[in-house]
Amino acid sequence: MSPTDPLDDEDTFKILVATDIHLGFMEKDAVRGNDTFVTFDEILRLALENEVDFILLGGDLFHENKPSRKTLHSCLELLRKYCMGDRPVQFEVISDQSVNFGFSKFPWVNYQDGNLNISIPVFSIHGNHDDPTGADALCALDVLSCAGFVNHFGRSMSVEKVDISPVLLQKGSTKLALYGLGSIPDERLYRMFVNKKVTMLRPKEDENSWFNLFVIHQNRSKHGNTNFIPEQFLDDFIDLVIWGHEHECKIGPIKNEQQLFYVSQPGSSVVTSLSPGEAVKKHVGLLRIKGRKMNMQKLPLRTVRRFFIEDVVLANHPNLFNPDNPKVTQAIQSFCLEKIEEMLDSAERERLGNPQQPGKPLIRLRVDYSGGFEPFNVLRFSQKFVDRVANPKDVIHFFRHREQKGKTGEEINFGMLITKPASEGATLRVEDLVKQYFQTAEKNVQLSLLTERGMGEAVQEFVDKEEKDAIEELVKYQLEKTQRFLKERHIDALEDKIDEEVRRFRESRQRNT
Repeated sequence: MSPTDPLDDEDTFKILVATDIHLGFMEKDAVRGNDTFVTFDEILRLALENEVDFILLGGDLFHENKPSRKTLHSCLELLRKYCMGDRPVQFEVISDQSVNFGFSKFPWVNYQDGNLNISIPVFSIHGNHDDPTGADALCALDVLSCAGFVNHFGRSMSVEKVDISPVLLQKGSTKLALYGLGSIPDERLYRMFVNKKVTMLRPKEDENSWFNLFVIHQNRSKHGNTNFIPEQFLDDFIDLVIWGHEHECKIGPIKNEQQLFYVSQPGSSVVTSLSPGEAVKKHVGLLRIKGRKMNMQKLPLRTVRRFFIEDVVLANHPNLFNPDNPKVTQAIQSFCLEKIEEMLDSAERERLGNPQQPGKPLIRLRVDYSGGFEPFNVLRFSQKFVDRVANPKDVIHFFRHREQKGKTGEEINFGMLITKPASEGATLRVEDLVKQYFQTAEKNVQLSLLTERGMGEAVQEFVDKEEKDAIEELVKYQLEKTQRFLKERHIDALEDKIDEEVRRFRESRQRNT
């Protein structure tokens, strides 16, 4: 397989590829509130103008697990505006749709529904922000699916193993096997890959004639030993991987020399964290597939609010700053002011060539004040830029670099100092705190029925996903499961005996997880 330029004809799939749109991000902000909706409008307009066969989304269409009424309404409004119409769909689904969409009450693609008039089908997996939660395991994509606007696929119903069955599409002589896997906690999925519990099913007939496209929404970069998915875990028969969740735009397909497939990382369409990866210009992709060949054309997004970031190490400027000088704070302020003005000039020059771009840019100056310096009042300093930037409260970020023993003369690795979005956790996750608490608690308050992992996940859903019944449902589920276990074992009604069996049952569950 090689990235070539097939002609647009009756044998060529044209697919608009995007991911991490995060509809509703900062929707209550007076300046940035409509950014995600404006850019989603642009993405759908690009799909219409390029006459694509379908739109492929790689997760996190919504920023919140329970989108607001405004966000859901705006999303449906835009999908109805651009994706409904009389233009015929030029490809067919030839796989068993009851398998592909079996978790839905309407297990077929939306454009084949006689009650709907779909001109551009949308296929999407769910991400970690809009994943299924609650007793019924529903997510916002299920609402869009029920309304007939999105084909939600790639959902796994089991926590022990994953069987990925492709949606088989055909246009003319081109056959496309579309695999998808919605977001699963990275450590759990990593463990399933290691234990050979993830299976990608292939077409029974003529499997080498299919172009195999896989959409995934997981950590690609390493976040701990098992908190990511290595590319070599994926099957080598795949031709192209669309990797969601990572926000830096690396949409040009890069070949994995070990597995011999290509990986495209579209990145997000909105800046959700003021970190270097988000400063890379945002794109969506126009993917063409003909036979076993493909081409990814980068389409720049013109409505994205520009973001500029720069790093400053005060200790690197001894001729400008002396920590013993009583006027050093004023000197640092003047220096920072000059740097921010330079970034604002760059933003204005860029905006002059693109009238669609929002007026106020995002600016972030990260200042390392190690070496005896003191930070100044950021809020007071930021007042100078209230009318000129979209993020006046956090234009400057002060941090102190921790020196590691035994290492001298090394440059600061700013990549290690990236500020993560609050939703992804900075250093400690909710479930880690819960686990740490119960493991170090006194014996009389330790868990005897529930596991720390289960309790941690329930608290995380309660906090991050606003699932107010998550803890109650966990207790009820584990209580019923333990009662069934005791009945099956015919345990005598002796308190000591019951306690011992419950402890053994809990330990066996811990080992399995």
